[in-house]
Amino acid sequence: MNENGFNTEAVLFDPQQYDDLTKKQRILLKEAYDRALEVLKKNITPLGFSACSIDDNISTGTDANYHSVWARDGAATVIWSLDIREEAIFKCQKQTLRTLLDHQAPSGQIPANVGVATNKPDYGGVGGIGSIDSALWLVIALWRFTKDTGDQSLIQDYYENIQKMMLWLGAQDINNCGMLEVPDCSDWMDLFTRNYNVLYDEVLWYRVLLCYSNILELCDEKESALEYQKKAAHVGKVILENFWPSTVNERQSRAKDFSERQFFLGNSQYLISQISPFSFSWRCDVYANVLAYLNGLTNKEHAQTTFNFLWGVGINSPWPVKNIYPPVAAGDPEWADFFTVNLLNLPNHYHNGGIWPFIGALWVRFIHKLGMKNLARRELVRVAQLCKGGVSDSWEFNEWAHAVTGRPMGKRYQAWNAASFIRACHDLHVEPESLKEGF
Repeated sequence: MNENGFNTEAVLFDPQQYDDLTKKQRILLKEAYDRALEVLKKNITPLGFSACSIDDNISTGTDANYHSVWARDGAATVIWSLDIREEAIFKCQKQTLRTLLDHQAPSGQIPANVGVATNKPDYGGVGGIGSIDSALWLVIALWRFTKDTGDQSLIQDYYENIQKMMLWLGAQDINNCGMLEVPDCSDWMDLFTRNYNVLYDEVLWYRVLLCYSNILELCDEKESALEYQKKAAHVGKVILENFWPSTVNERQSRAKDFSERQFFLGNSQYLISQISPFSFSWRCDVYANVLAYLNGLTNKEHAQTTFNFLWGVGINSPWPVKNIYPPVAAGDPEWADFFTVNLLNLPNHYHNGGIWPFIGALWVRFIHKLGMKNLARRELVRVAQLCKGGVSDSWEFNEWAHAVTGRPMGKRYQAWNAASFIRACHDLHVEPESLKEGF
């Protein structure tokens, strides 16, 4: 059993449980699951999980960094593959976390990635901008690995490293508001301008505080653990107050001028993408909103409202699911000329509204947790169909797909796409009310 109650000996896609699907659809899901395991194993390297299969992707120019153990990709892959009880995968999970911790900077910063061939860390990422979500994902993965496997050695061996990591993260709250102030282009959307209080990073920060509290509890630091629980509750409250605009006359935690701007947005259907003392983005970060509900940050009523909006705008068309809505077009105040670098972030491309299979699998879990089990299964079939495509061959689990044509693009055999699909398959065998918070 995993912490969500999935029985690792369960028969996947049992016809008696999946009777709303056709036999052909169940066969597709089983093949997709098996292929996802193959993709995961393609990404096993001596340093941990690579972002994509090194043997199957040509490295040219800036693409060389794909041949690396990435903190965010690697940590997420670890979390979503924890149900798999295979020694090679367990060793790779552990080594991924060790590699990242072994390259921690003296300040506590975690590298964006570590080159597999060179074993050299890259802290700057695109444009020399640091990666703030590397540390966020790593703290979460450390706790989940320890909790799910019972192996406490990483926390014991790297306890001081974890403390330094938390101090570094805490220092990013430069005005003591509870939320992190994030530099531009410093998280997974590293070629897309977002800064100051960014929903995605704040959602991860909320989860980090809870995970670190659990780590402190495990290490018998009970008073400190309680303080971090309280801090997490405060941060969660601040996030909801600031990112879910409402016309209800409630006191806002931020300055009055921003509250007034929030009021003119009306009643939100989702947590907005980002805010600063001077502006905000009203766009919907689909990925962040899904993570917020899976984490228990938003309640079911809010999540249902968000689902209704996203379903209405066709966020899952032509495949599940676009990462933001709507995309940013040239001339929009949020447009930046560097979006055209490598032609990646044109509208409906990559971070600018592209379709990401790993987010599609999280979308499936989001729907399942809302209690719409049959719809979640049908959407899982569609994610499988997306992953079955490829640029050169079938079942490439490509990095992303174009949001209009639906055609696969990006690197082949992406690790976190495979791991996220596997985790979605497992979650759909657990009753929604039995699912615990966390992603």
